[in-house]
Amino acid sequence: MMDKSRNSVIVRTSVLGIAANLLLALFKAGVGIITRSIAVTLDAVNNITDAGSSVITIGGTLLAAKKPDREHPYGHGRIEYMSAMILGAIVMSAGLSSFAEAVRKILHPREPAYTVPSLVIIGVCVLVKIALGRYVIDAGKRTDSETLTGSGKDALMDAVISASTLAAALIFIFTGVSLEAWLGAVISLVIIRTGLDMVQQTFSEMLGERVDAHLARQVRQTVESFPEVCGVYDMMFNDYGPTRVTGALHIEVDERMRADEISELTRRIEEKVWLKLGVQLTAIGIYSMNTGSEEARLAREEITAIAMGFPHVLQVHGFYLKEGEIRFDVIVEFGTADPEGLCRQIEEKVKERYPQCRVTAYPDVDYSFSE
Repeated sequence: MMDKSRNSVIVRTSVLGIAANLLLALFKAGVGIITRSIAVTLDAVNNITDAGSSVITIGGTLLAAKKPDREHPYGHGRIEYMSAMILGAIVMSAGLSSFAEAVRKILHPREPAYTVPSLVIIGVCVLVKIALGRYVIDAGKRTDSETLTGSGKDALMDAVISASTLAAALIFIFTGVSLEAWLGAVISLVIIRTGLDMVQQTFSEMLGERVDAHLARQVRQTVESFPEVCGVYDMMFNDYGPTRVTGALHIEVDERMRADEISELTRRIEEKVWLKLGVQLTAIGIYSMNTGSEEARLAREEITAIAMGFPHVLQVHGFYLKEGEIRFDVIVEFGTADPEGLCRQIEEKVKERYPQCRVTAYPDVDYSFSE
């Protein structure tokens, strides 16, 4: 989906969310005032917060769509993450305020006065929220918009909250036991938790998360589809917004390939990855592979087995043997105490088998996906 079409869907869905939430808030606020129900009133406040979230979503989407400029050559896509974080902070603030109000009602309770029309309105609100939530989640998945997907999930949570409010009303009608204030406190805690989750998720994305394994696998398979490519390694991705991903990787090719052949190959790879997956490869490094030497092939298999016998080793690649020198990269697990020391141990073990060679093992990191 092109950016313009994606942004159009996000804005249209958000506008629908604003209209629906404002209407729901209006009805619930009226019911809350008439019935003196703190739970219903706080549920109305939650709908107003949802409408505000849709406004922020629209603003963030439009700003993120700005074209790249000299100061921001990779575009403004990360504004969507910033808008989601602001939204999370607003949701938490609303939750804290409503929790304080619920505590006051617990200390100074007031008996609610429900009517049949008010209960019918709450029931209709539940159905509307379920329909809205499913619609927004579907739009979020189609546009790869985490903000929309989060809003849809929040709408479904609102439906659960409204249903619990309806249940509390029925319990009061049939038993005389009022759970209003306590339910209001629970609703407030749910709102606070939702806001906190939004902030944590967005902060993690802005910090830089590992790319989705499915996307990494698709990039690898696309590059490996070229017959000249013997292997794909060291994939690194940068996220500049929900639809703006750049990457870099190494490919292993026959050592006998000429520079002009390699240049033409890398251009074809870049074009295919962009057209098929929308990922812009900013750099393609080259590993030369010993393809004409049976001695090198056997040494590679043996040394790979030696290295993989050490704990915390995930992969060996970039192997090359020439004129008494052996070099290769070793991917180690995150959290390994001393990657350099581990590589020195591997070098010593390989030197025992190949004492006539200079051996260099380079520690590497599994940035995306190794297989």
